[in-house]
Amino acid sequence: MKKRQFDRRKKLMADVLANPAYRPMRLRELAALLDIPRTKRKELYQVMDALVEEGYAKRHSNGTYTKAEITCVSGIFLAHPKGFGFVDVGEGEEDIFIPEDQTHQAMDQDQVQVKVRERTQGKRREGTIVKILEHGCRKIVGTYQKNGRYGFVLPDNPRMCQDVFIPNGHSLGADAGDKVSAVIISYGSKRKSPEGRIQEILGKNGEPGTDVLSIIKGYDIPVEFPEKVVRQAERVKDELIPGDFQGRRDIRSWKMVTMDGEDAKDLDDAVSLTWENGMYHLGVHIADVSNYVQAGSALDKEALKRGTSVYLTDRVIPMLPRRLSNGICSLNPGEDRLALSCLMDVDAQGQVVSHEIMETVICSDRRMTYTDVQKILDGSDMDICREYEEFVETFRKMDELSALLRRQRHKRGAIDFDFPESRIVLDDRGKPVSVEIYQHNRAMELIEDFMILANETVAREFCEEEVPFVYRTHGEPDSEKVEKLLAFLHSQGIPAQKGKEQISPLEIQQILKAVQGQPNEALVSRLALRSMQQARYTVECTGHFGLASRYYCHFTSPIRRYPDLQIHRIIKDKLRGRMSGEKKAFYTGILEEAARQSSVTERRAEEIEREVEKLKKAEYMQEHLGEEFEGIVSGVTGWGIYVELANTVEGLVHISTLDDDYYEFDEEKMLLTGEKTRKTYTLGQKVKIRVAAVDLYQKNIDFTIRNTED
Repeated sequence: MKKRQFDRRKKLMADVLANPAYRPMRLRELAALLDIPRTKRKELYQVMDALVEEGYAKRHSNGTYTKAEITCVSGIFLAHPKGFGFVDVGEGEEDIFIPEDQTHQAMDQDQVQVKVRERTQGKRREGTIVKILEHGCRKIVGTYQKNGRYGFVLPDNPRMCQDVFIPNGHSLGADAGDKVSAVIISYGSKRKSPEGRIQEILGKNGEPGTDVLSIIKGYDIPVEFPEKVVRQAERVKDELIPGDFQGRRDIRSWKMVTMDGEDAKDLDDAVSLTWENGMYHLGVHIADVSNYVQAGSALDKEALKRGTSVYLTDRVIPMLPRRLSNGICSLNPGEDRLALSCLMDVDAQGQVVSHEIMETVICSDRRMTYTDVQKILDGSDMDICREYEEFVETFRKMDELSALLRRQRHKRGAIDFDFPESRIVLDDRGKPVSVEIYQHNRAMELIEDFMILANETVAREFCEEEVPFVYRTHGEPDSEKVEKLLAFLHSQGIPAQKGKEQISPLEIQQILKAVQGQPNEALVSRLALRSMQQARYTVECTGHFGLASRYYCHFTSPIRRYPDLQIHRIIKDKLRGRMSGEKKAFYTGILEEAARQSSVTERRAEEIEREVEKLKKAEYMQEHLGEEFEGIVSGVTGWGIYVELANTVEGLVHISTLDDDYYEFDEEKMLLTGEKTRKTYTLGQKVKIRVAAVDLYQKNIDFTIRNTED
């Protein structure tokens, strides 16, 4: 039976089942009703099987058929480059699969209404898009192709499956091959392409920086600041004025330093430490950005819109104009600055026995780098030790306190995911010349430990006093994903168990400890991380699972994160006695949206950072086509294996290239096994590969397994 004829018969039977007069019938009764001869009944069986399989019909235990119950839900359509997609219906709910012929011209990120078919046993939910409620994509970025008097934009985003038609007069003078940004003016139909108008020419394809700029524009991240925002930033004075000192504690005489990477320009935290009789007096001093960014101002609205600074391989897109972030807000050495200080007394057990949060005026003594502090801690560079002689003992005491705090966090179950991070080095044309492992050291850990303690201390005070606030929360892992993780670990002989229904942070910590130093350590860490929810910003203090912390917030980076800036305002209102019932009601009314927006922009920043990193890694590996490397199997799927190299570059070995054999995928054991050769591939396995292909458009790298006989 031809497909068109088969589809017509499916529709006929679906209409029969949907008729209000229909009563449940068996196949032979349906055949009799429709006067289908015995010779044609096999085709009826096939049609009904297809309707059941697709979720439009339901077969009951007594052999009768009825129309399947179909519900409608709404969500965000997530397109796949191959044409099908998924609809995200909200946190905690399984996505709905949308076959290619059921998308009805929906585009990636559209808000859609979906008819959900009854689930077939063992299969995920499927549906049909019946209505586009709101288009999520209003602009596209891509390569302009000329065709006489008109042209097309080929989208950079592979999930945008249609080219966009650019009519005559709407090209802005773009040449073939230019990277452009276009606004969509018509979304087209089944027979007609979407139509657009070029809004900006980003540059020639291949020009330095154009590739990264195209990704930035594709995520609709604002690069330039509006003129009103720039004017407000320019009106801010470069130095403190006498009125700034009013109501603040002057601690400029305290010995304190900033500690950052060599390239950092926005220094938003300084630390101080004194000690006596087994008690550490730790000060974490954070730039008082809220003094310069007034609530509701153009600066504030732009900061909320951006949500966070975005750190890419070749540039930073700041949340605030650089005049502020690198100027009066940055805790530059030898310059008086306004701060919010969290002063903590920590005992020999690593417990905060008392604390005070106050508005201060500070002056950082030195701008330290992680590299120099590390050299001081391990005594490897006597010249550096002599240069910072007056701070050497302080750094050693800081290291001592850091180790104490880390042990305490470890004891309560905090999870330390020690993933290798990559550092991509670019030449002056933006081309990657090396991909390396970014080395962490004790100096970095020291600052991290102090910032975590300050964040916990601030969150605890405001949660206990029930003041409206923004918290950084991290929920318990998904139980289904945890069960899959445990099943895999058991199949690998790794001891793993959970005492209660929900796994605890301490139990995950013990799993990671069991694989410490093993070849599969990073892979098990990733699997454990994938089982967890994403951290987010909320107005409820529900705790942080990964840190095993009851109270947590982001207080320490107001130059680059909006939630930190927002809670600084709350802290200052409380310190100044302005937290009235009216003020609490005001914050209650705005904080939920601020938390949601901050979570959304954080995800967006993470996505663009990943996309740029993938692009640069693909560019780097393009120069190594045909070369051979050793790696570790980092993922096993039904379509092949992913292999990660020592420098963190990851590529796919397609299953079709794995010998002349049929491979069977065991999802529980994460194992591919050859039917004839019995050769197996599993997570953590060392393999030798050859770089086979690089697709810069998709940002994909393909490997092939290098056989020993090659």
